[in-house]
Amino acid sequence: MSKVLFLSMPSHGHMNPTLGLAAELINQGEEITFFSSEEFKKAIVEIGADFICYKEDLNLFKKRQEQIKNTEQTPKAGTGLVAALLQPQKFIDAVLTQIEGLKFDYVVCSAAYPYATVIAQILNIPLVSSYAVFATFKELFNKDKPGSDKGPMGLNAEIMTQFKKVRASLMEKYQVKISEDIFSLFFNKGNLNIIYTSKYFIPNLENYDDSFIFIGPPVFNKKYDVDFPFEKLEGRKVIYISLGTIFSNHYNELNQLFFKSFADTDYIVVMAAYDVDLSQYQIPENFIIRNYIPQLELLKYTSVAITHAGMNSIGDLLYHKVPFISIPLGADQFFLANRAQELGATVVLDFKHIDTKLIKSAVEMVLTDPEYRKHIEEISDSFIQAGGYKKAAEEIFRLIKPQP
Repeated sequence: MSKVLFLSMPSHGHMNPTLGLAAELINQGEEITFFSSEEFKKAIVEIGADFICYKEDLNLFKKRQEQIKNTEQTPKAGTGLVAALLQPQKFIDAVLTQIEGLKFDYVVCSAAYPYATVIAQILNIPLVSSYAVFATFKELFNKDKPGSDKGPMGLNAEIMTQFKKVRASLMEKYQVKISEDIFSLFFNKGNLNIIYTSKYFIPNLENYDDSFIFIGPPVFNKKYDVDFPFEKLEGRKVIYISLGTIFSNHYNELNQLFFKSFADTDYIVVMAAYDVDLSQYQIPENFIIRNYIPQLELLKYTSVAITHAGMNSIGDLLYHKVPFISIPLGADQFFLANRAQELGATVVLDFKHIDTKLIKSAVEMVLTDPEYRKHIEEISDSFIQAGGYKKAAEEIFRLIKPQP
């Protein structure tokens, strides 16, 4: 039995895959100490891991979205993804203090955890990196405006100057190596790197060396106490709408379009509205809206879905062979949605140019054209063959327990 340190970014998109991985490792006898926020404590304890709460709020993705309505704003030190690298004490020093006296055999980190490679070097143990985003940096940020003095994620010369100073200080303090490429610290490459899709779904395998493994989507049914009226779905046509946990509260107009599109129809519409103020809406009677939806259970009833095409959501839909349309809103969602469309599995709509007619016609298309189901089944088969969390555990044990 090995002792494992888990450092996951405390957001649903990053916690969902790492929770499933931790659960599989615990089932195979590993002892896990799991860092996250209080929001995820119950889920972590229920899989049998020891929980430690980060001293500060490290949900950088939520902080970044606070600026979403002003995309030209450059993040200042103290907020956002890039600026987080200027505060290594939150990600390195605080964790080292909290685990003082503990020994670990390897560390599993969200690939986006700032300075994950530094933690592994300091502890002198192997790093397993969990990629909640599998698009490469180039693919994610290839649409910057020519001539702009602001780079991806608000990077500018001032932040780069500060980062160089922080990097030099850390290298001297801990005697570690840190890449000069600031963005590599949000795509931390480990000794083993886990990608939650199949090789079939990836269009650019040449970007991944032998340290990357493709295990299929992170299908893991978290234990949440949720009172949901599944009996209302029996024998009905069900549309499931989910825009994820980061962007959903920023697109009120889009939510209104969903109401207009499907009010007074034969559909029962189940809509996830994480942290959304519902008091601003007139909600149609055929809508069931919840802050949290038990997604895997709901997919058993779902006729068609509307998704933002986040990694966890699109993986669940494809794996369970549910027809869907995609309305990507940010991050790697455009990459994922477009790739699924290239493979014939979805229709992608532009949220900036959308109306009720487009939404309804797209839903009808993926429901009635058998080609969409055919291509979804092909992708689903590739996911199942990828091996899942058991495959990931095998590769981790091969890394840390080499055979003589």
